[in-house]
Amino acid sequence: MKSKALFIPVIIILVILYQGFFIVNETEQVVVTQFGRPIGVPIKEAGLKFKLPMIQQANFFPKTLLEWDGDPGQVPTLDKTYIWVDTFARWKIVDPLKFFQTVNNVGGALARLDDIIDPAVRNFITSYPLIETVRWTNRKLEIEESGFGTISDRRVQTKISTGREKIIQGIRDQAQPKLTDFGIELVDVKIKRLNYVEDVRKTVYSRMIAERKQMAEKFRSEGTGEARKIEGNREKELKKITSEAYRSAQEIKGKADAESTIIYASAFNKDAELYSFMETLNIYKQSMDEKSTLLLSTNSDFLKYFKGYKGKSE
Repeated sequence: MKSKALFIPVIIILVILYQGFFIVNETEQVVVTQFGRPIGVPIKEAGLKFKLPMIQQANFFPKTLLEWDGDPGQVPTLDKTYIWVDTFARWKIVDPLKFFQTVNNVGGALARLDDIIDPAVRNFITSYPLIETVRWTNRKLEIEESGFGTISDRRVQTKISTGREKIIQGIRDQAQPKLTDFGIELVDVKIKRLNYVEDVRKTVYSRMIAERKQMAEKFRSEGTGEARKIEGNREKELKKITSEAYRSAQEIKGKADAESTIIYASAFNKDAELYSFMETLNIYKQSMDEKSTLLLSTNSDFLKYFKGYKGKSE
């Protein structure tokens, strides 16, 4: 009975002592509170720690970067262009004691971030033209080679004086002093997405489609003109080749006729009477047939080779 009576208090003491120890890892920091009020300094070093059981409580807060994702909203720019802006941020708890005393937990901190970062984003977006929020630098965009029209070329020539990077820096600089009182450091703010509102987007898309159609029609007309030019050059070259070939053929033919004439003349000059006889026979062949009728005088030289001809019967 004595052993049982002694065992139960020992167990109770061990449980109480167990509740007094807690472990802090490398990604956590702790604020110890007693009856809801913080005591001592925040614990930021990892290791095994001790608190008074049942009296004190360990409140854990992360030391790592935390996410904040803003709700996308419609914001007008300085040049009265309505756009949807979606931002996000990364933050961390640098003073857990202030954090606990002001916002108490991560959920409360996110609500404060909504109240501080969203107005800062709206303030800077409305203070600059759209081009300042869109572009980072004045780097020349190689759009002219793609064939975009004069409207796109004019946009490329627009210079920025601030740019998105400085706007984001301004948002961070404006929001950070207000978050310091909550023990929060705003590490970075970024614009996740920029887009036109629905009505403006439809107008922009229609204009872009019209521009592309205009450029496509221009390319088609230029292609058609180039095709006509190529066809004209082809016809010209074809006629040139044909005429040169015909001229060469006629020259060759003329030379051949001249050479044949020279050969005939050289042959017939050796016997003029034979030449006359051969030519007369050709004339007979061409002019006389079974349907031809000739009326000639007896003194005509046309049939001179028949005069004095005697057949074999004589």
